[in-house]
Amino acid sequence: MEKLLKGIVDFRKNVLPNCREKFAMLAKGQSPDVLFIACSDSRVAPNWFASTDPGDLFVVRNVGNLVPPSGAKPNPDQIDESALAAVEFAIMQLHVPHIVVCGHSDCGAMNALLSGVTPENTPHLKSWLHYGSPALQTFNSGLIKPNIGFTPVNQLSQINVLQQIEHLKSYPFVRRNVEAGKLTIHGWWFDIAKADVYSYREGEKFGSGQFQIIE
Repeated sequence: MEKLLKGIVDFRKNVLPNCREKFAMLAKGQSPDVLFIACSDSRVAPNWFASTDPGDLFVVRNVGNLVPPSGAKPNPDQIDESALAAVEFAIMQLHVPHIVVCGHSDCGAMNALLSGVTPENTPHLKSWLHYGSPALQTFNSGLIKPNIGFTPVNQLSQINVLQQIEHLKSYPFVRRNVEAGKLTIHGWWFDIAKADVYSYREGEKFGSGQFQIIE
């Protein structure tokens, strides 16, 4: 907490004087360019590695950068609709033209899916990871071949990005906007160790493309 408090003081003294007009403008409303769906992992900082300013990104972060598919109800007592609420608001109210689903290397959620082990006393986490199960099934099927050279957990993380894009497209209001050319969905993957950002280049069919470094 001490680091955060010192950071606030530093912001007010050294940063805020040069961007007061920016925040005064943002106070009147927001018009972000991108809905950015990322993992809660503290090492993933989209505003930093994408060099964006306040107001550029409408950000959703959760464990595993997951999006429940349309109609999914693995456990009615533990349904979390916050991710979908953010997607609805971003598309229907803010009219964002782009969505980025961003996975990352050494993801704890993907490791839990791959190993079949979740920490004790975490029933909500276990329930939430259900939305990553289709990605694990695809990984185990061998039908998609992620980039050669990545560890299994990182290959699963990349497949999971593609699977969550499919989950997004399962919603009629998302699909309508994509088909109308009003919305484009992108798959990104962040390599923490090298700070490289990969973008998925579509192939002719699901999973036939490749993640390539953005340069």
